[in-house]
Amino acid sequence: MMVARKTGRRIGPALITLAAALYFFVPLYAAFQFSLQMRRGEWSLDAYRSVLASDVFLNAFLFSITASGAAILCGVLLVVPTAYWVRLKLPRLRPVVEFISLLPLIIPSVVLVFGQIRLFGSNSWLPLTTTDLGTNLLLIAGYVVLSLPYMFRAVDNGMAMIDIATLTEAAETLGASRLRTIVTVIFPNIRAAIVSGAFLTFSICLGEFVIASLLNRQAFGPYMVQLGQDRAYEPAALAILSFGLTWLLMALMQAAAQRKPGQGWLPFRNKAPRP
Repeated sequence: MMVARKTGRRIGPALITLAAALYFFVPLYAAFQFSLQMRRGEWSLDAYRSVLASDVFLNAFLFSITASGAAILCGVLLVVPTAYWVRLKLPRLRPVVEFISLLPLIIPSVVLVFGQIRLFGSNSWLPLTTTDLGTNLLLIAGYVVLSLPYMFRAVDNGMAMIDIATLTEAAETLGASRLRTIVTVIFPNIRAAIVSGAFLTFSICLGEFVIASLLNRQAFGPYMVQLGQDRAYEPAALAILSFGLTWLLMALMQAAAQRKPGQGWLPFRNKAPRP
């Protein structure tokens, strides 16, 4: 009887994992197979060649990569000091800050972008939408707001795992300023949390459509929608490429999060010399 129960406990999680894997990978395989059928009667990579050879794809992809990187940097610079200060000095305001960070999940993106256009349009006191640079700044600001719930939650959970008060007191005892404490003490201890928030931010920004479309930016999200309306096989190929890029970045970020301070990227680097 006990053996049967142990066997059931092992088979149950395995079946759930298998069902989840099939749920994700079967549609992905179907899309991959469809992307290879651009040439009738045989499988080919013509759809992938068509996508990668397009200048519009390269421009949209590079633009989204740059905007996502800027949004990640701005999000980290905004969230990490805020979460640190709230946990250290203002713990009573933590529920208020958490509520504010969750507002982007409640307010639709279309409301956010129309508010930006209203405040920074051509007739406003700061007409940012009249220039490409200003519109790009509005897009990055929108990306930061959209990713705020995920970045703040990841960073806040990371700070909950360390003793911020003790680390700050030790750093100040050694003569470190508050800024140096955040940069050299807090950042390295929550690096995994920051990487998790950065990955979520990148995933959101790469496929975002509403803000980029209404601000008339040639980003990756609007390009995917337009390609899906005009072509048949190329959108499937583009979806596979997007999944592959996402998984690659996930692996790189995971490696960066697990890398110890002073440790190189290669396994044979930074090893102690043998006597």
